[in-house]
Amino acid sequence: MYINFWYPIVRSEDLAPDTPEKVKVLGANLVAFRDEDGEAHVLSDTCAHRGGSLGGAWSGPESAPRIINGCVVCPYHGWEFGGDGECKNIPSIGYGTKPPPRAKIDSYPVQEKYGIVFAFLGDLPEEERPPLLEVEEYGQEGWRANTILMLEVDYYYERSIENALDPAHNEFVHPSHGFSGINRDTYKVNDYDVEDHEQGYGMWFMHKFNAPPLKGKTWGKAREEGGELYAGSGTYGPNVVVTHINVQPGMGFRQYFFEQPVSENRTRIFFLNMRNFMLGAEHDGPIHARNKAIAKQDIDILLDVYPTQTPVSNTKEVLMPADKAIVAYRDWLATFDEKGWRIDWETFQGRNAGNTAFAIPSPARRTSGNWVIETVPMVPSRAARKHSRDEAA
Repeated sequence: MYINFWYPIVRSEDLAPDTPEKVKVLGANLVAFRDEDGEAHVLSDTCAHRGGSLGGAWSGPESAPRIINGCVVCPYHGWEFGGDGECKNIPSIGYGTKPPPRAKIDSYPVQEKYGIVFAFLGDLPEEERPPLLEVEEYGQEGWRANTILMLEVDYYYERSIENALDPAHNEFVHPSHGFSGINRDTYKVNDYDVEDHEQGYGMWFMHKFNAPPLKGKTWGKAREEGGELYAGSGTYGPNVVVTHINVQPGMGFRQYFFEQPVSENRTRIFFLNMRNFMLGAEHDGPIHARNKAIAKQDIDILLDVYPTQTPVSNTKEVLMPADKAIVAYRDWLATFDEKGWRIDWETFQGRNAGNTAFAIPSPARRTSGNWVIETVPMVPSRAARKHSRDEAA
């Protein structure tokens, strides 16, 4: 898992104006809430006092606010934290008394777009951050967005990303695409080229499927009669995958999967589906239902994939030319690793929730010290590893 990227936190519609939302991302506890102006904030969820959960269960009076004066209230001792992560009030020393400088927690940059609250989980300054992926079709005339479809899956997010990049599984996993059988005399996955994403941080490819007819559908002459169907996928950062499906020239879907790595065996997927045909609202429900059915076909397969996480080396699998997009994605992950952005998961798991609390480092860590909560352990960058070797020599 990697810091220094934008991650989906919660659907906009699910973040109430008066109730904080507890979320786990990258194995770390977070809390999201709205201030009195409706602006969303995301903080580390561990109170710097005695470890209370800011988004945890509330056992106080029902009339007592969970959010007051733009602050989320810790349900344990009533400490009030603003959207900047600084404690504004400590009841035990008197309201209005200035809290000590160490009474602070990490606050993360937030963007609310596409019906999703995103947070930048990392410490890079603004000018160095990978930007949030732009959904070019969103809000544009001639395009319609389905509301965000939430998928909860019990497997590692990299397995999910790689599945979306795989052009060789459709004929075996997705009979709903029309692939009801394989012609053993002619079947072969067509070759394709992989190129880097124009913004960096990922890759892209288009692939030609020899598509069978889709009986009873009205998704274009190409699918009614069979023939060539073009589809492609790409990644942006470690946790976003985009799929284009062109059912015929000028008509298709643009699908965006913003994945939230919860833990090593849990992923939450925020699925935004865009289309430039069948634009009436009456088609939203059937398209949602179809997407759910297709997703279930993938989920059923991935729940039994072993090992549960991607192998540490490509030599641990027999990869084929059809897997070149997956190899390219793994190469990008290696690039993020070299930058020192990968969480040391083994160390993190070994110490987390014992006698140590961890937080993902926020940008404020670069400009101020005196923090109480320890940052998640990281795998050193390639430069740092080289420096350590040189020092040892």
